[in-house]
Amino acid sequence: MSHRPPVLSGPRAAPDHPTPRQRWSADLSASVTVFLIALPLSLGIALAAGAPLQSGLVAAAVGGVVCGRLGGAPLQVTGPAAGLTVITAELIQRYGWQTTCAITVLAGGAQVGLGFLRVARSALAVSPAVVHGMLAGIGCTITLAQLHVMLGGDPDSSPLTNALELPGRITAVQPAALSVSSLTVVVLLAWPRLKQYGGAIGAAAARVPAALAAVCLATLAAVLAGAGLPRVDLPSWRSHALPELPEGPVLGLGTAVLTLTLVASVQALLAAVAADKLTAAREAGSRVPRSDLDRELRAHGVANAVSGALGGLPVTGVAVRSTANIAAGAVSRNSALLQGVWVLLAAGLLVGVLELIPLAALGALVMVVGVRMINLGHIRKVARHREAVVFGATSVSVVLLGVLEGVGVGIAVAVVLALHRLARARIDVAHDAVGGPGSAARPRDGYRVVVRGQLTFLAVPRLSRALAQVPEGAKAVVELEGSFMDHAAYEALEDWRATHTAAGGEVEVSGHGGADIGEPATAHVCTPWTPWRNHQCTRPAPSGPENSSDAPGRGGPSSGPLGTAPGSRLESGGCGGTARDGQDAPRTAGAGGAAGPSDASGTGSTPGAGPARVGRGEDDALLSHRGQLLGGVRNFQRSTAPLVRDELARLAREGQRPSQLFLTCADSRVVTSMITSSGPGDLFTVRNVGNLVPPPGGERGDQSVAAAIEYAVDVLRVASVTVCGHSGCGAMQALHTAPADAAETAGTPLGRWLQHGRPSLERFRTAAGGAPRLADRETADPLEALCLTNVVQQLEHLAAHACVARRLGEGTLELHGMYFHVGEAQAYVLDAPAGDALAPEPVFAAVRPDPVVL
Repeated sequence: MSHRPPVLSGPRAAPDHPTPRQRWSADLSASVTVFLIALPLSLGIALAAGAPLQSGLVAAAVGGVVCGRLGGAPLQVTGPAAGLTVITAELIQRYGWQTTCAITVLAGGAQVGLGFLRVARSALAVSPAVVHGMLAGIGCTITLAQLHVMLGGDPDSSPLTNALELPGRITAVQPAALSVSSLTVVVLLAWPRLKQYGGAIGAAAARVPAALAAVCLATLAAVLAGAGLPRVDLPSWRSHALPELPEGPVLGLGTAVLTLTLVASVQALLAAVAADKLTAAREAGSRVPRSDLDRELRAHGVANAVSGALGGLPVTGVAVRSTANIAAGAVSRNSALLQGVWVLLAAGLLVGVLELIPLAALGALVMVVGVRMINLGHIRKVARHREAVVFGATSVSVVLLGVLEGVGVGIAVAVVLALHRLARARIDVAHDAVGGPGSAARPRDGYRVVVRGQLTFLAVPRLSRALAQVPEGAKAVVELEGSFMDHAAYEALEDWRATHTAAGGEVEVSGHGGADIGEPATAHVCTPWTPWRNHQCTRPAPSGPENSSDAPGRGGPSSGPLGTAPGSRLESGGCGGTARDGQDAPRTAGAGGAAGPSDASGTGSTPGAGPARVGRGEDDALLSHRGQLLGGVRNFQRSTAPLVRDELARLAREGQRPSQLFLTCADSRVVTSMITSSGPGDLFTVRNVGNLVPPPGGERGDQSVAAAIEYAVDVLRVASVTVCGHSGCGAMQALHTAPADAAETAGTPLGRWLQHGRPSLERFRTAAGGAPRLADRETADPLEALCLTNVVQQLEHLAAHACVARRLGEGTLELHGMYFHVGEAQAYVLDAPAGDALAPEPVFAAVRPDPVVL
């Protein structure tokens, strides 16, 4: 039967990658854009640091060439950065320029060592509030210093002094310097708006970087006006200062190296992560590999060592240039490398042009960069996460004390705040009087103790005072809404519970959502996704004195672990130990609950029953399995039913309206609701051995799958159908290992059913190089390849059904292929690189989590 090929969902294959010529063209264009931004900024940062101006050009060239060649972040641009300006200025003031170059070399060596130790990811553990506070403090320091340059004066090394002397500088302002710097600021802020408001001419002009346009126009105005302002002075390269051996206290020099290493490394790694986020938002054909942070750290170490040895500023990742590089369409590390080459050529060929730039223009440029480092978006984000105290302490300390001291203060405040949040617990006691709120307290009235937050030993005194408010003999409910309780708090709560119940009271301890909480008496054998604590036991405890609540040493009916007092909801059993595959005889169960006499379901324990034994017989095994099932049902009625009752009532009134038909294997390890995060009414599910879809006319008496497909497609009008296979499929294993000329146990229902999988086996054996595969790794073995092939084959069978073919022709139905690897807990979806048609070589792509937006 002819039919339209299935429409498959999932990530599309990338469009054709650009040719090498196109890649070089894109990188060349991006490198010119970045160069035009880097040239004036490098001079301005050198000016702000009090270093020789040509040192900024050396750092920009070395950072671009070395990190462009060796770095692990393909699109990050490295060079002198405003974030290192304050540290460099302090080093120059204390040790002089040549010793600062030597410190830069040593810091580079330290970065190389850290890169080989593979600690790059650890550097990202620093609180973002500390990093943003550090940058804001540095921005404030830069702004205060460069305001003096804009007004025609010389800044002091102390930010506090610069702030105190600013009023006097304003009264003694030089009009020419103020005019040039004001023009620079206006052009710098207004230039990006030309693209939006300037029409065609403005859009063309906006392609020129704002920094370059501002400096060029300010320089042109200064030259035409004949203003006698201080200008850029680039001495002959023959007199360029190179590093000398450090002189000074070893402790001070070590602290300087450590400060420069840490700040440069953290800023470089954060800039690399930010570049990854920007490149991830690109279309598939323009994406680049994610950053290798350890390699990037080593490359920055080499660049700093080379830059310092050649008399350049320290370098790090520069967010402004990296963003411009990505926005300009760069596709490889060649753009950063070429940018370094252009800076090197400019330093040798454009000295005369560069010496026309007035220092006031560079000061205004750097001042705007400093103001932008005080990012209001970061401040709002930090405040939203309740870390404004850390941000404020760090930024103020950086301004008043210095970068290293400020970062240390910020980290200390962050640690204290984290400990406070960890140890803080709010404990409230509510009295549920029988006679109403105004009634006097009586012994049998109920009390509710609510604990919000983490219970640690620091909260034990407050917990004890709160529990002491519950009178003897009263019924108490303790609700723990935190996720952690240490041993000291547990013992305090358990001792009070034992004392209170011994005095005739009742205690119920529950976790978040009302789940009874308790320490396990013995090892649990729970399913992996069941929490160790706050879980509901569904496996029945074995009968016998050693598990009875009346057994010697167990403390009687009211002395079990937390949550097993009389009246608690753990009425049946503990976490037992039946074999996971359900084929072995049940093992001895684990923690016994406060089981009473046998109930109607037979799941309780009878006092005086004989000891539990492994393999007691078929009747006991059936009773244990039935008890486990009913225990799960009780757990549903107790914990889940109240949460979904309203939604199920709505579905009962309105009827089911699923959007998807999900056809998968009957294997117990494939839990469709867990894999798809679906709930009641979402999926119309069909399960059978091998996730098989018999082709039309091939059912031979079994019409169940065809009937389900017709009902879902024609009656429920689902929008998509998914065929989901899985790893280690027993049906595919049986087909794969059976002799080629043998029928599968002909005459048995299972053998007749597996005949529907024969087309998948034949397709697998004849596929050769066109077999389905996984996008990110090779198939593990022939069985996995057969499981993938089976999904593709069953999609073709599915598309051949008349109701499906009709909906496909109307364009109102999609077919999806999925493969679930049980051992990896990883889902793969069938890619469709050819558009609507199934590709000659189907590819299953891994489904990845969405990025977290903070």
